[in-house]
Amino acid sequence: MGLMSLFVGLSPSFSYWMALKSILQINNNLSGQRSFRLHILNSCSFSHLKQDYCLSKLGLCNQCSFLKLIENANFPSKDARLSIRSLHIAGIPVRFYQPKASQDTQRGVLFIHGGAGTLGSLGKDLAFPHMPHWPVSQREADYSVEMYSLAPEQSYPVQFQQCFDVAVHFLKHAEDYGVDPNRIIISGDSFGGLLAASVCQMISQRNDIPRLRAQVLIYPFLQSVNYSLPSYRQNAHVPPLTQRHTVKFALQYLQKNVSLEQAILDGAHVPREIKMKYRNLINPDNIPKEFKVRKVKAPKPRPSFGEIRDIIEQLCGPLLSPLLVEDESIQQLPETFLLTCQYDVLRDDAILYKKRLEDNGVAVSWCHLEDGFHGFFFLINHWLGEISDSLSSWVCWE
Repeated sequence: MGLMSLFVGLSPSFSYWMALKSILQINNNLSGQRSFRLHILNSCSFSHLKQDYCLSKLGLCNQCSFLKLIENANFPSKDARLSIRSLHIAGIPVRFYQPKASQDTQRGVLFIHGGAGTLGSLGKDLAFPHMPHWPVSQREADYSVEMYSLAPEQSYPVQFQQCFDVAVHFLKHAEDYGVDPNRIIISGDSFGGLLAASVCQMISQRNDIPRLRAQVLIYPFLQSVNYSLPSYRQNAHVPPLTQRHTVKFALQYLQKNVSLEQAILDGAHVPREIKMKYRNLINPDNIPKEFKVRKVKAPKPRPSFGEIRDIIEQLCGPLLSPLLVEDESIQQLPETFLLTCQYDVLRDDAILYKKRLEDNGVAVSWCHLEDGFHGFFFLINHWLGEISDSLSSWVCWE
């Protein structure tokens, strides 16, 4: 307890130090106002990350436990227009949101929360408390928010399988929940966007269940091969998701040794033949020039080795890299809405996915936030109006 008290007492010092460190690290040719916002966010985000690191080294709690503690302090917003129930679908706990002034048959949204596979909960989801507001006020819909089992307690790929099982059950039995099975979309943010994209690809290949009406992917993680795309290098130190922490979270999700982090950042995890196979799909030349203004030198590639080569099949597979699946799978996908943020390491994943979808004849609507950053849904309401307008004008619910 004495050590914990001492640590808490030193926390302000960490924040001050990180505020200064952020000013030195973030140099992205931003406007003064944007730069100031990111410096403040950076100091807050990294002070938490440094605290979790120190607590882990002191043996007081592990890093995932500390982040879950921070997460549990975020209480969900409430909406008087919604009826909220806790249910189990296919044995998985979900939170069901339904407008109180409902019609006989509703449109449906299956939302999968983010959190790198290690964070997130039904009661205190980081993004979803804001999500019901965009359609409920204009187009009534039911929502199911899924709480999949988290790592490290449950290992990969349990998270995907649970989301897939819930989606299949929900589509087959939608009418039991008062939902039209032909008007269901799947959505997710960040890691939830990865799960939503993978689930959507798998469901699109089946003919024994209704088709998903659309997919909504909010700053999704879509590939595990190239962590040196322009957005990764430009936003390497931009909070709350840095380049280094993206790799670290991926390794923790796979329950692999985090000491492999630097080798992956250097590109040593992908053999040359794999890079050649996917070079056209994750080619930086496919990213529009306006996203390459903030130039940063790419690291020199290193040869892959041992333990990293053992996980390459997982990293390139559809559950961790839906961007890289065959054209035949992409062509089966429904209409897609993509949201990206300028100051987000994952920005270019979605931009490249947009091109793949369009090249294969899939209708895509893209909302890009010029001053947005990863995870803004649970931090700031500034952009919600813009997103609401984009989604409302895009989704054809009828």
